[in-house]
Amino acid sequence: MKKLILAFLTLLAIFLLSGVALGDTLYLRDGRSFRGTLIGYINGRFAFKVIDTTRTTTQRDTVARDEGEIRFFRPGEVDRVEIDGRSLDELKFETRTVDVPLGPNWIDSGIDLRRNERVQTTASGTILAGRSRITPDGLRTSDPSSPLPSAAEGMLIGAIGNDQNAPVLELGASREFVADRDGRLFLTANRGTYTDARGSFTVQVKRERDQAMGEDNRTDNPSGNLRPRNRTRTRESTATRTPTEVVIDVPGTSRNTDTNIDVRTGDQITFATTGTVIAGRRIGEVGPEGGKVSGFGAIVGTRPLPNSGPGALIGYIRQPNGQASQPFLVGTQLVLSVPIEGRLYLAINDDDYSDNGGGFKVKIRY
Repeated sequence: MKKLILAFLTLLAIFLLSGVALGDTLYLRDGRSFRGTLIGYINGRFAFKVIDTTRTTTQRDTVARDEGEIRFFRPGEVDRVEIDGRSLDELKFETRTVDVPLGPNWIDSGIDLRRNERVQTTASGTILAGRSRITPDGLRTSDPSSPLPSAAEGMLIGAIGNDQNAPVLELGASREFVADRDGRLFLTANRGTYTDARGSFTVQVKRERDQAMGEDNRTDNPSGNLRPRNRTRTRESTATRTPTEVVIDVPGTSRNTDTNIDVRTGDQITFATTGTVIAGRRIGEVGPEGGKVSGFGAIVGTRPLPNSGPGALIGYIRQPNGQASQPFLVGTQLVLSVPIEGRLYLAINDDDYSDNGGGFKVKIRY
């Protein structure tokens, strides 16, 4: 309690000394608004000192009865805050910067996420490994000994929690995702070998404060917030699995799009795909079945499916041991009997993603 009071008084002093005018307006999503002084963001709430108790926007509005009353609002209640007409929507978000070198363990970001929380990551910097200069988007090669063998070697990846069954997220230089579970966010570069690595990525993690847990509510992992690079999996009970339908967006630049669907041998999955992608300047716009099968990629097999058209929608299953199955053509429609247990991924059938565009929308029933 003493720490909270001290933090509150410190923030109050900072805002008063910095000349925050008594002309702030706080707008709520239910239509109410208040005039006063925005003191700051304290213990997961906006602290607002009300100085105009008569300002309302609806007849049913209930305003503060006491002039000068300090009121606290959850971020989910607040539509926007303005100081002299300038929006302070960014106060509703928390941003943390994390340094991510490549080492024997994943890097603990110090950020606890909650299920369904929307998160944005942006990364910069370079990791030098041998003769390679690796950016957050990784190299054009893959590494079978990496945590995610199907993704680009060295790409920035993440995982929520130190549970070895947790899916690995491809983050790259920029990514927005929704947390599928509660847990600490871990980060690393997707490479199996780390002894020759130096340098690091600088990663900014931004999430809505409405979901953010304060320091006093942080749930540390039982292993001391350590996540080793080697991963093992345990079998999930089929009793928790129910048929459902989801829609997945697969951009034209995607080598691997995680569907967040764990499948079992014998499961039946139905795919229905719409949209178009640009499969490079030479091929142009194509549908889910891809373009004409020709060129160098068909001869030497540089595409994941050399005999299927460039730009086609394909899929594969990453097994519990981290190895990827043989890719298969999804195309416009497909009913698949799952051959092996694992995680379902979707991708674009191409050998050069740098000049691709567009995207497919895939309806999956499983």
